[in-house]
Amino acid sequence: MKYFLMGLLSFLFACKPKANAQLPKSIYEFKVEALDGSTIDFADFKGKKILIVNTASKCGFTKQYEELEELYKQYKDKLVIIGFPANNFMSQEPGSNNEIAEFCKKNYGVSFPMAAKISVKGKDMAPIYQWLTTQDYNGVESSSVKWNFQKYLINEQGKLVQHFSPATKPMSEEIVSLIK
Repeated sequence: MKYFLMGLLSFLFACKPKANAQLPKSIYEFKVEALDGSTIDFADFKGKKILIVNTASKCGFTKQYEELEELYKQYKDKLVIIGFPANNFMSQEPGSNNEIAEFCKKNYGVSFPMAAKISVKGKDMAPIYQWLTTQDYNGVESSSVKWNFQKYLINEQGKLVQHFSPATKPMSEEIVSLIK
């Protein structure tokens, strides 16, 4: 029993993202690679709400791209949506950055910024997702990414407001009411 508990604790510790001394204190300090190789600089979004969504092309929630695009077009004067393709859940985002970009444009007309493919959980979790999911960094709450299309809303001052389950549709009253 003793060895089982020691093994379990070792496993849990290994699965927790490592603290990163270089992790930005503000969302506005993040710069991430875009699907096209350019840079998405979060400082450019000061004064706007930011909805961050981990995406996948072969998921039951993939149709949410359509509502994300609708939400972006309707509120783009005060909202930016940033998609983060990730292959963490049942290999539902197997494509390269170029394939993902082509898929999003061709099938859903995505015009909001899309970041390069990252990991949103585990040992290789991207720093921005460490910030989003750890209260010590975001100052609001700790969470874990449960599945593709989980959403994180940041207010105009760069503070995390709330996260939404993958099942919460982008045009839901729950999200729209916080953007208006």
